[in-house]
Amino acid sequence: MIRLGLLGWPLAHSLSPKLQNAALSAVGLEGEYKLYPVDPAQPEKLAEFVNKIRAGELIGLNVTIPYKQSVIPYMDVLTPAASRIGAVNAIYLREGRIVGHNTDAFGFETDLQNKSGKILNEPGTALVLGAGGSARAVISTLLEFSWKVTIAARNVNQARLLRQSLAQEKYADNLDCILLDLEDLRHFINNLRLIVNATPVGMFPQNNYSPWPETLPFPSGAFVYDLVYNPNKTLLVKQTEAAGLSGANGLGMLVEQASQGFEIWTGRPAPRDVMYSSVAGSIN
Repeated sequence: MIRLGLLGWPLAHSLSPKLQNAALSAVGLEGEYKLYPVDPAQPEKLAEFVNKIRAGELIGLNVTIPYKQSVIPYMDVLTPAASRIGAVNAIYLREGRIVGHNTDAFGFETDLQNKSGKILNEPGTALVLGAGGSARAVISTLLEFSWKVTIAARNVNQARLLRQSLAQEKYADNLDCILLDLEDLRHFINNLRLIVNATPVGMFPQNNYSPWPETLPFPSGAFVYDLVYNPNKTLLVKQTEAAGLSGANGLGMLVEQASQGFEIWTGRPAPRDVMYSSVAGSIN
């Protein structure tokens, strides 16, 4: 019996059980993927769940907000991806050691390449909206592909801390941060080739909101990637289309990051088409 699950708070909106349970069924494995909400007032429960993996009661866990960084001290080892990003969203046991991994970067890289015609291979200047855990994976990926990245966040101090943690010596000249507002953005839109929304703004049920100021024109020719996938067409995606630009939502990233986790935990190829179909009907 393969027992998997997701740690986080809150979790009622999560599509991970649909994705992973559909995948287990598709490959003929007996198992279950459950939600394990951990109240922020009881952070000690993180250690309890990690110990369940060590004891073999659980095969693996995903981790989501607000624990992608706070779970790190409970890991015996971090994979290069998790170490580089500074966040863990997948946990498993290997040779008696608890391993912390990050599949978000893989999910973002894979889906962006699929949707944009492999734009990552032609580095330019990118703007990332947001400075949370998802932004870490996005920015780390872009830096690895030699992009110049500006972080735009409403909390500019959070953006500066993120820049400090990611701007290793070889990236120091490729990473900047600004305030996410109309005036600051106006000075940074020229020559942008990629805009990534890594904030939750526009997520269901707040469908009528966008992180992009209504009066600010989009840079000509930029590709816009919105990590939000519910609704299927966020206001940002609609703005992108109205401006005649190409863009995509984050549903593909969700499936790709979940697929890598599934393969690590089970050793089986992930049935991506089945996983996608399992959640597509749940999107507004």
